[in-house]
Amino acid sequence: MLVAIIASVALLITEHRSHRLDALRATLSVIVDPLKYLVDLPTVMIEQTADSVSSYSTLKKENTRLREEQFIDKTRLLKFDSLEKENIRLRALLENSFKLGEQLLIAELLSINTAPYENIVIVNKGTRFGVHPQQPVLDANGVVGQVFRALPFSSEIMLITDPNHAIPVQVNRNGLLTIAVGSGQLNRLNLPFLPNNADIRPGDLLITSGLGGTFPSGYPVAIVDDFTPMSNKPFVNITATPKAMLDRNRELLIVWSDSSPVSLSSPPTSHEKASETHPNDLPTGSEATEGAQTGTRP
Repeated sequence: MLVAIIASVALLITEHRSHRLDALRATLSVIVDPLKYLVDLPTVMIEQTADSVSSYSTLKKENTRLREEQFIDKTRLLKFDSLEKENIRLRALLENSFKLGEQLLIAELLSINTAPYENIVIVNKGTRFGVHPQQPVLDANGVVGQVFRALPFSSEIMLITDPNHAIPVQVNRNGLLTIAVGSGQLNRLNLPFLPNNADIRPGDLLITSGLGGTFPSGYPVAIVDDFTPMSNKPFVNITATPKAMLDRNRELLIVWSDSSPVSLSSPPTSHEKASETHPNDLPTGSEATEGAQTGTRP
């Protein structure tokens, strides 16, 4: 120990008075420094591992949160897309109502009758809004059909393609009159009463003629399809494609042709009706039937 102490004192004095030991110190550091790093390695690895685990957990939570936000945003975008399309449809109906210049009521589609060869839909407007049978129904593109049955809170609409429906039309190009009959298919109307030499061409626009008193004149109905005249038959087989989007409508326009206002308030109670109406003033059964056939409201 005494020798070690004497050697240490000698080295300290030598290092203090001269730089002869710098080379030795540099040589010894090459051997000692790796040992220092080796001693610190477990601590460094533990700290780095802890940081990695913490970072992974944080990234995983953030990734989960971002995925949930992305899912919510996508759902909102789908809703916004639906609202945008609904807004476009309502704007088209509103613009069409200004062009028509008649009293209109927008009704929303409730259900579709799926019976074979019956093209009937149900809307959410009924007699409490003044709806009555035989009223024409439109969309933003053309004639959809007419009110078949009016109930207090809903109405049944018979589409123009129903086999039991027929609508008087005329060719917009030359005014040729005919009748379009439903075929049972949503994309086809039949024109069975035109002779082989009739002045009608593929692509002609068919509009309502106003005959019959149900549909006012001038509403677009259908476009004539391609056909081949047959000289050996008196009548030609002609079909037409409806202008209205019968399989895509969500909102429809119910039309009043008269100028009398329609009350949108709730109907009076039975007690109020009894106090305001005398029994002798009520219409007879024949008068009520005649009023329904002419399309007027009692």
